[in-house]
Amino acid sequence: MTATKDETITSKHVKTGNYTTWINETGKGNEETILFLHGSGPGVTSLANWSYALQECGDSFYCLAPDLYGFAQSDHPEKPLKNRQMWMDCWIEQIVELLDYYGLEKVHIVGNSLGCSIALELLLEYPERFDRVVLMGPGGTPNTKLSLELARAKAFYDNPSKKRLQQIMGWFVYDKEAMQPIIDGLTDSRFENAMQEEVRRSNNSIFSTAAVPIPTVALNRIKNRILLVHGRDDKVCSIESSYYLLEHLDDAQLHVFSQCGHWTQIEKKDQFNNLIQQFFKGIL
Repeated sequence: MTATKDETITSKHVKTGNYTTWINETGKGNEETILFLHGSGPGVTSLANWSYALQECGDSFYCLAPDLYGFAQSDHPEKPLKNRQMWMDCWIEQIVELLDYYGLEKVHIVGNSLGCSIALELLLEYPERFDRVVLMGPGGTPNTKLSLELARAKAFYDNPSKKRLQQIMGWFVYDKEAMQPIIDGLTDSRFENAMQEEVRRSNNSIFSTAAVPIPTVALNRIKNRILLVHGRDDKVCSIESSYYLLEHLDDAQLHVFSQCGHWTQIEKKDQFNNLIQQFFKGIL
């Protein structure tokens, strides 16, 4: 087990039935648990996605943030999987194995981008294991616009470089100048991670086929209380995705941050962390 720069976060490998997962945690001993599911992108890690949230929410909640199968320091398949649904099946299995490993009967979820799609699939397959859910910057809906920014991000490995990675991260935020110190601080570690052969191989496999949106009849049957969070100026996953989910989920509300792109948890970290904790405490 290792500690990060913030000593409240501990990180370790966990071996479950079929997966070895790198997982970050805070707030051990707190009664309720939040599971944080990261998004995609070159060199992404759960810690890069959720470090601010883990530090803040760990005061009141037990927080777990795993690297998903095929990302960062978790396991990678030796042979590329055939399609996105096979990846989804593995992510669902990985998460349920983690809940069983930690002896957690029911947890809250926060998903980011790809993590939102995984969260919704978990609610369909194992609704009894999850309580309240936050979906931040979701995509994967029939009306999600395939932006030029996302298309360029997916093409990162055609000619990878630190400069290109910085450009991509700059497209994820509303105010690039204000966020530049954070982007600079993430560049080296994300590029090093992105250039690992197994990470490159998994990334290319994950995005070799498109995700199939969840049918509306299935979304209608989800009964969990859901908070949708979106940056108004998100150029990666358009806000129309959240409007679509708001229409088709039975018990959902939407919070929109102005002057905010795809990284709400970083760009609006204080407001975001306060918002989700109020939601999980039943205040919202």
